[in-house]
Amino acid sequence: MALFESRQSSFERLVRAYSTELYRYAYWLCRDRFTAEDLVQEAFARAWRGWQNLRDGAATKSWLYTILRNEHARLYERKRPEIDDSQELDEIVDTGSGSVFDQFEMRQALEALPPTYREPLLLQVLGGFSSAEIGDMLKISEGAVMTRLTRARLALRKIVGNDVRRKVTERWTA
Repeated sequence: MALFESRQSSFERLVRAYSTELYRYAYWLCRDRFTAEDLVQEAFARAWRGWQNLRDGAATKSWLYTILRNEHARLYERKRPEIDDSQELDEIVDTGSGSVFDQFEMRQALEALPPTYREPLLLQVLGGFSSAEIGDMLKISEGAVMTRLTRARLALRKIVGNDVRRKVTERWTA
């Protein structure tokens, strides 16, 4: 019984340590609070089932993120997202902090990136993973991750820079 208790308490510490980070990443993936909570819960349930097979304790964080990414992918294998045609876009309110316009603009810029650039960037920025950890999760080399991160940043600068130049031009020509 003591072995089970120590296994359970170490897992509980893991849940307390990573649940907020995993939720933030899950929310960014699906943009729905309840779905993000379900994804995190299912990721921890799968992690608990595979807890005894985890060989490298240092890789726990990337292991959890990989499980979460896989759960997100499974979500779209199982069901199609519901679309509410009665909802008007003007009625949707974002309650996040900061300028709504800036957040919208950054999200558009991120979505404009190809998935091969966007995913490593989000794992680094939101997850705080190193290039090696991201490479392990995405099953690509560390060099490929660094290349994709560099290209993602350059593309974001170009997208955001073009938007800023266009806005300034529109202001002065209007």
